[in-house]
Amino acid sequence: MGLSSKISVSFFFFFFIFALIANAQDSPQDYVKAHNAARSQVGVPNIAWDDTVAAFAQNYANQRKADCQLVHSGGGGKYGENLAWSSGDMSGVDAVKMWVDEKAFYDYNSNSCATGKQCGHYTQVVWKNSVRVGCAKVKCNNGGTFVGCNYSPPGNFNGQRPY
Repeated sequence: MGLSSKISVSFFFFFFIFALIANAQDSPQDYVKAHNAARSQVGVPNIAWDDTVAAFAQNYANQRKADCQLVHSGGGGKYGENLAWSSGDMSGVDAVKMWVDEKAFYDYNSNSCATGKQCGHYTQVVWKNSVRVGCAKVKCNNGGTFVGCNYSPPGNFNGQRPY
């Protein structure tokens, strides 16, 4: 094997490893695993990936690519939704972790969030009746990352506990 062949093989191997790292933690299985880890902690059945829900999430994420704004889609009345944004790169698993970290602010007994804190992203992740999820990630024009997950059926109904 000549020097140019070795360089080509080395370049291909580097590119392949870089591609694996760049897409790490953004597969449907990664999103589902991160959700189900949180759900299992509170005894909620697993959630499953749904391609139709994921297509909705991807369509909306594509709309946010221009501005990366955390503006909810409304879900068309069919879906719950969690959104995340980072000024740099962020994996889908990191977004789910950010939502699950709100667990510290959720009080099950009062079914409310700590004063001045958010916990609705967490309660949507573990909402017992939400059984399907679809997520999408886009690199925004400003260099940031937008991640959205949609849930079917939606959760976070006033007066109801997530589990």
